[in-house]
Amino acid sequence: MTDSELDRYMRLYYSNVYGTALCCCRNPSDAYDIAQEVFLKLYTYAGSFNDDEHVKAWLLRCAINKSTDMLRSHWNRNSRPLEAASGKSYDPFAGHSGSGLARFMKKISKKNRIALYLHYYEGYSVTEIAEITGVTEVAVRSRLLRGKNKLKKLLENERG
Repeated sequence: MTDSELDRYMRLYYSNVYGTALCCCRNPSDAYDIAQEVFLKLYTYAGSFNDDEHVKAWLLRCAINKSTDMLRSHWNRNSRPLEAASGKSYDPFAGHSGSGLARFMKKISKKNRIALYLHYYEGYSVTEIAEITGVTEVAVRSRLLRGKNKLKKLLENERG
């Protein structure tokens, strides 16, 4: 891959990759690191792609995989953020709470959150999400339904 191709893909898909990583790991700093790693992997990838949509799906799959790897890592499971050590609470969605849904997304399970993000924010169909995440279409539909139901309950509780 050439530098100009990488630059083009970064301009086109950086926000998508970052958003997917943020959706998975819920930490802006980790999401930034994961996005950088994903594009480095793209730069060194020796395979070929059919079209730009294939590149985007590959990038999002890599972001999900890298996020999962990071969350499973020994370091991540056995460390605390600096803010927690000083007695402050850390809210990765603090800057986005004004929009409403963003603050509730962190309360939904990772699998359901990823399905909702890919469907409603990235515009992927159920079939495409199944291909990206490596699960069946039935599982994707179930995750979307569970996620929507959880959001509905959270919003109803918020209204009182």
